[in-house]
Amino acid sequence: MVADTAGHAGGDDHNSSLGRTAWARTSPPTLGGVTSALEPTTAPLPPLKLGALAVDPAVVLAPMAGITNPAFRTLCREFGAGLYVCEMITTRALVERNEKTLRMVRATADEKDAFSVQLYGVDPATVGRAVEMLVDEGVAGTRPAHIDLNFGCPVPKVTRKGGGSALPWRRVLFRDIVRSAVRAAKDVPVTVKTRIGIDADHVTYLDAGRTAQDEGAAAITLHGRTADQLYSGTADWSSIARLVEAVDIPVLGNGDIWEADDALRMVAETGCAGVVIGRGCLGRPWLFGDLAAAFGGAPRRALPTMAEVAAIMHRHATLLSEEQGELHGCTDFRKHVAWYLKGFSVGSDVRRALAMVSGLDELAELLAGIPDQPYPAAVLGAPRGRTSTPRPVALPEGWLADRDDPRPPAGAELEVSGG
Repeated sequence: MVADTAGHAGGDDHNSSLGRTAWARTSPPTLGGVTSALEPTTAPLPPLKLGALAVDPAVVLAPMAGITNPAFRTLCREFGAGLYVCEMITTRALVERNEKTLRMVRATADEKDAFSVQLYGVDPATVGRAVEMLVDEGVAGTRPAHIDLNFGCPVPKVTRKGGGSALPWRRVLFRDIVRSAVRAAKDVPVTVKTRIGIDADHVTYLDAGRTAQDEGAAAITLHGRTADQLYSGTADWSSIARLVEAVDIPVLGNGDIWEADDALRMVAETGCAGVVIGRGCLGRPWLFGDLAAAFGGAPRRALPTMAEVAAIMHRHATLLSEEQGELHGCTDFRKHVAWYLKGFSVGSDVRRALAMVSGLDELAELLAGIPDQPYPAAVLGAPRGRTSTPRPVALPEGWLADRDDPRPPAGAELEVSGG
């Protein structure tokens, strides 16, 4: 039902040639460099059931602003199966038929039967109308197979208006939003993503999980941090385990999954039904191949050489260029360069040039000049992407006073999608 389990993470030819001539613009690269995992082979994890939708393996790509566009979703899917969610869509912008938002809810050819959308909204009526548009009208020609509701965003511009991870504190409003979405979705499964709470003194995830279940949500994802932690410290997986015990619907775990074996450990420690992958796949789309292998009970893990990573980088930029035009695509690709090259021995002058690349041929020439080398084992298991320090959560005045206030927060609707 979703993407086929790919074999790109495996291979027998460790010395496969992946020079410039192998960088075909229309086909995905394959990986020859693989290593056996330290973890023993485990029994396959059952598929994740979301209504009639079966996600096998039980792996979901988290929406990330400016990252999980069609090109990145395609690249990840070429390495492993799962459910790949588009960038966050703002319900107000969708209802108003914002041009950028309508482009963002356009599925690629290979995800027509498994297109997944995450919605952000603070008004039950607007959320319901947005879901109706997606389900009944097939906006941009695609009816989603899955809809997720964002109640986990910790960004100050969102929380200071009562949205994102601040909203579950208003439990009646949270209930009304989930109820409106589920009713409008009909047979399309609706899930919820949230955090532990606003801070240690204002914990919301257990109430949110029970409410989501009562209102018909198909599953709930928990990021094991509070909003005030942002992306600092270590995710608290024990909260995921407590949520698993508190609800009957599937719980997906999110937070600090850097390797496939982290996912296996999270499932073993928490009992969660699957995992949601965010920062761990930045510059490492082959992680989804590792996850497919791990959840299928196989021990193999990919350790691509620099030449193989270079081929993947060129493939990523090519997909972006096909989507946006070569100049804009290569410009968009620049933010991925440091993630791909993390730990590799690459000169600062080459890194700077790659971070300013504006064409595919230029990119290929720069990549061809990097000496091949083994994957840097020192970066395995290390955090990737954004980091932060804890800070108090910006909230509307009086937000914490009445948990049962059903009114949508004034001015909290975002006008644009993507975060």
